[in-house]
Amino acid sequence: MIPRYSRPEMSAIWEPENRFRIWFEIEAHACDALAEKGVIPKEAARVIWEKGKFEVDRIDEIERETKHDVIAFLTNLAEHIGPEARFLHQGMTSSDVLDTCLAVQLKQASDILLKDLDRLLEVLKKRAFEHKMTLTVGRSHGIHAEPVTFGLKLAGFYAEFQRNRARLEAAQKEIATCAISGAVGTFANIDPDIEAYVAEKLGLAIEPVSTQVIPRDRHAMFFATLGVIASSIERLAIEIRHLQRTEVREVEEFFAPGQKGSSAMPHKRNPVLTENLTGLARLIRGAVVPAMENVALWHERDISHSAVERVIGPDTTIGLDFALARLANVIDRMMVYPEAMQRNLDHLGGLVNSQRVLLALTQAGMSREDAYRAVQRNAMQVWERKGTFLDLLKADPDVRKHLGAEVLDAQFDDAYHTKHVDTIFRRVFGEA
Repeated sequence: MIPRYSRPEMSAIWEPENRFRIWFEIEAHACDALAEKGVIPKEAARVIWEKGKFEVDRIDEIERETKHDVIAFLTNLAEHIGPEARFLHQGMTSSDVLDTCLAVQLKQASDILLKDLDRLLEVLKKRAFEHKMTLTVGRSHGIHAEPVTFGLKLAGFYAEFQRNRARLEAAQKEIATCAISGAVGTFANIDPDIEAYVAEKLGLAIEPVSTQVIPRDRHAMFFATLGVIASSIERLAIEIRHLQRTEVREVEEFFAPGQKGSSAMPHKRNPVLTENLTGLARLIRGAVVPAMENVALWHERDISHSAVERVIGPDTTIGLDFALARLANVIDRMMVYPEAMQRNLDHLGGLVNSQRVLLALTQAGMSREDAYRAVQRNAMQVWERKGTFLDLLKADPDVRKHLGAEVLDAQFDDAYHTKHVDTIFRRVFGEA
């Protein structure tokens, strides 16, 4: 991922220095276990830990000749360790190192992403309670529907990101497996106890069946989960982008002093952060199909997945880390305009109460079909700017035959729409 959309902690996971450090730990822990089994001398395992060093530039130099990254790494280690280096990689294959390392990196990345989600949930909850009873219009198909509260909108997103957090925890657990099973995964040249030892040291589970590689359905599920989280980010970003439109202007991204909105039009205050989040979501979701296609490898292994994962591993986790942090900041500093919400709610002259009137008429004895026709014909006049909905209903003889003026007035009480907000909040946030 380019530096513009990268944060240091996540980027460091994918730096060569971290990758080779994990490779070394895999090899050194395996040597400890082999020494305990009596396969290699204990002194050799001690020397490997003591002298094991590497240089990224030197590994790159060797790889230019060998065309093999793991061999280049082992060669560089041997330059520091000396004769005891012959005990490295006993019974192992490159995939044992590469796949186990990737599991560690994705586990590390998940830890950061879970912290990012916690921060986002924190600010969503804070803003949801702040606007728990801030009345606004709900929209279906982009058209005014019935009143909701802005707090309810945010509570819905909070619940969605709670589900995303649970999904990521499950995906992290599924991806965090260790495979040290040797060529074609039979353990012919290395005991399964070695795998179990390395897995414990790295905080991983053992892979029950590795065909020389860890099965890629695990990775497909992981990247699909990141794609779902990205889609949730985009859904919230689009909500803010719509609500910031000039004709709506119910919320607005924070506009900092000195910030510029347009190179040509000095008046502009554009939703650039949420537009950026929409674009990042597309990138992250773009990794899902390649990850799915990586599942179908040839026989016990091939490397068609390798190039894909070298790109999507860093790019999706770095991009999602950046996006979650940016979204949390957007929500935390978002400007909310309750007066504009009320103005928009009133814009259609009470039409948002049409269902209430429909139900009141049916309860007063009118058939649903007749009630619907009566309410709709008056509503259409409001769309054509021929009066307010309440006044038109009061003047309609069919409506007045069933509902008096006081009953009609009662159908336009905004509090009717908020009576179960507390119940919904308890469902989302608990009794506290």
